[in-house]
Amino acid sequence: MTVRGRTSAQLEAAFDTIAPIDLATIFERFLLVPGVRGVRDQSGSWDTAGRTRIVLLTDGSEVPERLTMVNRPRAFAYRLGPFPRPLGLLVAYADGEWAFSEDGRGGTSIRWTYRFSAQPARRAIVSALLAPLWRGYARRALARCVAAANRLAPDGSTA
Repeated sequence: MTVRGRTSAQLEAAFDTIAPIDLATIFERFLLVPGVRGVRDQSGSWDTAGRTRIVLLTDGSEVPERLTMVNRPRAFAYRLGPFPRPLGLLVAYADGEWAFSEDGRGGTSIRWTYRFSAQPARRAIVSALLAPLWRGYARRALARCVAAANRLAPDGSTA
């Protein structure tokens, strides 16, 4: 699944705002998908591949996250999982990748791709039920990221 957005912030400012953003400020509960209430045990600043943390969800569950790639200011990627039940019955893990590119208008185009790795014999359920829920969740989270980046002046300072 891929969602796209645009911010008026320049490339570096957009990346530097979104890559380390406080997850609790962008991921709110959406229908059956829990929000994020915070993180714990982060292994350092969120700017180097290999960093890890535990994402705390609003339903009381937790999921480990590992930063798998950072190419500032163009992209970063991560893996979430393994997931606890009930989501863990459907999905083993998920890979996310954010890509940033200059849009030719002084701003930045953003592409966020999310790939679920379904448990055996669960792919149809993930595609039919989870994917549409996640798409709505992701659109709302991306809009909050764009809003945070838009609060910056073109040079990256707060507007």
